[in-house]
Amino acid sequence: MSRSVINSGVKRSYTEEEIQAWLVSNISEMLGVEPDEINIQEPLDSYGLDSAQGMVLASRAENLLGFKLSLILLWHYPTIEMLSKRLAEEFVESDSEIFEI
Repeated sequence: MSRSVINSGVKRSYTEEEIQAWLVSNISEMLGVEPDEINIQEPLDSYGLDSAQGMVLASRAENLLGFKLSLILLWHYPTIEMLSKRLAEEFVESDSEIFEI
């Protein structure tokens, strides 16, 4: 299953729910478990997600969202629920910076 994103030059907006679903899909694929086995309120490290997988996840998220992510976000926002909310906020902030005059 390919997760490539075609960059059309137009930045797409993602909701917290879309980011959450994307995270569940990617994490379940990385860990080899079914998406319904992922609890968005459980810490990511409880699933055995290691730092290398965290780097891959952050890289994929950067490709999806179109902005650079700090890996420290995975530690400050340790659950999918918290991380998706923060990434959605980050997305809005990066959008507003583009349109500032």
